[in-house]
Amino acid sequence: MVKVREDYLLTSDGEVDIDRWVRQIESLTQVEDAFELRRACEKAERIDQQAVREDRLWAPGASSFRTGLEMAQVLAELRLDQASLIAAILYRSVREERVPLTEIHAEFGDEVARLIGGVLQMAAISTLHHPFQGSVLGQSEGQLDNVRKMLVTMIDDVRVALIKLAERTCAIRAVKNVPADKRMRVAKEVFDIYAPLAHRLGIGHIKWELEDLSFRYLHESAYKKIARLIDEKRLDRESYIRRVLESLTEELEQAGISGEVSGRAKHIYSIWRKMRKKNIDFSEVYDIRAVRILVPELRDCYSALGIVHGLWPHIPNEFDDYIASPKENGYQSLHTAVVGPEGKVMEVQIRTHKMHEEAELGVCSHWIYKGTDKGNRSTGYDAKINWLRQVLEWQEDLGDLSGLDDQRKSEIIADRVYVFTPEGHVVDLPQGATPVDFAYRVHTEVGHACRGARVNGRIVPLTYTLKTGDQVFVLTTNKPAPSRDWLNPSLGYIHSARTRNKVAQWFKLQDRDRNVADGRAILEDELKRLSLHGVAMGKLARKVNFESADDMYAAIGAGDLRPTQVINHAQQLLEPEDARQPLKLVSKRDKPYDTESDIQIQGVGKLKTQVAKCCKPLPGDAIGGYITVGRGVTVHRQDCITFLNLEDVEPNRIIEVSWGGKPESVYPVDIEIEAYDRSGLLRDITQVLTNSKSNVLALNTLTNKDDNIATIVVTVEISSLEQLARLLAHIRNLSNILDVRRKRG
Repeated sequence: MVKVREDYLLTSDGEVDIDRWVRQIESLTQVEDAFELRRACEKAERIDQQAVREDRLWAPGASSFRTGLEMAQVLAELRLDQASLIAAILYRSVREERVPLTEIHAEFGDEVARLIGGVLQMAAISTLHHPFQGSVLGQSEGQLDNVRKMLVTMIDDVRVALIKLAERTCAIRAVKNVPADKRMRVAKEVFDIYAPLAHRLGIGHIKWELEDLSFRYLHESAYKKIARLIDEKRLDRESYIRRVLESLTEELEQAGISGEVSGRAKHIYSIWRKMRKKNIDFSEVYDIRAVRILVPELRDCYSALGIVHGLWPHIPNEFDDYIASPKENGYQSLHTAVVGPEGKVMEVQIRTHKMHEEAELGVCSHWIYKGTDKGNRSTGYDAKINWLRQVLEWQEDLGDLSGLDDQRKSEIIADRVYVFTPEGHVVDLPQGATPVDFAYRVHTEVGHACRGARVNGRIVPLTYTLKTGDQVFVLTTNKPAPSRDWLNPSLGYIHSARTRNKVAQWFKLQDRDRNVADGRAILEDELKRLSLHGVAMGKLARKVNFESADDMYAAIGAGDLRPTQVINHAQQLLEPEDARQPLKLVSKRDKPYDTESDIQIQGVGKLKTQVAKCCKPLPGDAIGGYITVGRGVTVHRQDCITFLNLEDVEPNRIIEVSWGGKPESVYPVDIEIEAYDRSGLLRDITQVLTNSKSNVLALNTLTNKDDNIATIVVTVEISSLEQLARLLAHIRNLSNILDVRRKRG
């Protein structure tokens, strides 16, 4: 294990000798600027000393500075870059709020600050104790899946995951002398989350250390029993392995193979797992006696395998070729079990030096080859970083994804967000979910009683879009009753179909009379805002397949029928088809590409257009227009050399054009808005219009100074009543709005 060796790194007065420590790090990995690394150490040390003076240690005798050095040493052994080492040194100081991240950004740059920020986000897993209490696994497998997948969505740089692994490695090393409840919590967390993460990243020696140390605390008696059995035969086993190594070395030399032969370390957890999995006794575990052969070339692996099988008979069904078929984390090696001298079974692993480096360092191994020029990273390095998300997917936990391509696999995770309950459980929700969706995901009754939400300690609107890592607290009422506004898709309270169904079901269970009254109020309000007056409700009900108006109202009140489904039928009753302005979207293209109809000119009406022969743009290309004399507009690709020259020479003749086919059928609508006047009111309204992509033709505003009520009339182009209804709903949600409606005549 890599640790801060105080006998070597401490000065005579008991302080860490930073210069010696930096030299030790330089012997492990490439350091671009030793002065910068030393400066980070000195800052962390000053912060730590200040905390000691102010008695602000996070635990008795704890040192954020020395923990940072230990983390950096773990990363140096993994050959990580300087930014990662500096981030590790300073991480605990930021985590314990002894120094703001903005200060680190100012002193050490964006890259270091971004790495620390990423690890802080992952630290949300550790700060919430509850998910890791209970069973040995800590919680249900479903919850563990959510936690693991949540980590995946948080990581956008492989180094963030590696710094977090180093931090948890230091944590599990240090728990021996902490209270038992904290020791068990850390051990469960490491066992459930971070040892599997190290395995998926292919970092063998970190994975084994995390597994063994967490196993030591989670299954103390089993750990001690196996450790005792290993130790009892240690001298005999070492003598036996020494004789085997001598035989193998001699045979390899005679075959002209430059092999490095050694005994392999025994990992207590892997022995225990094998005993349980195969239901065998300790004496039947083959890799208690284990040998590893490292050779220069791939062909030497199979030659060495032949030598091993020539010396001793191999055991049937105990051979694995992970070179021809690597493990899903990239691990490659030959494994065989043989009956060695004295009839004792032993395991032999054979791999190249490069394979061994990959097995020990996994995704980190490429740092060794990437060089010092960050601007010239090799394709292999970029591919290794892009591979991270594949590696992190925990394939066996997500199900069989072997039939899906890499892009689809990443989409499975990207389409979800993972948030915390106040107790620390992880809840997965669809992308775009709101606090209302979260409330119903926790429990139906919590959803019914939801009246507000706090996200990360801050009050947010119920339309707030949740992000991975958010901690959500639902504010509830004593009288559970969802709002009917939640069912209005224009208002954005609900994203999940599951939530919508639960809300609709609640209204179904209410009294019919109440549903009728509520449905009538909802529909009349919608018709009023759209200026659809004088609708025969009985006829309208039959249009939407209900026998009576009350049945229609009840369906709207119960959430079975949306008001927007009724609106188009209402317009059909009020206006004959031949007199009504078209309110439907244009149909799909049914003819070949045609310049005059397929190129839309922005803001200049109908002009003759032609495609430039120099670049011949096709639909989908980024394009621009050049006004030519007597020939209308010539359309070029935006990267066309001719077009770029024209932009420089005659910029006043360059216009914006876009592919569009025939324009949508639109018609002008006057919208009247009444509101208490305030600063920024007009800006907020125009922002809503911009977001809805509605073309504004005119806007007039008048404010009555006596009552401070502003009346705003805006003329916009609308393609459908549904679009108009959404636009009115978004405007109505603005603060200070009294009324918003479609204006007729």
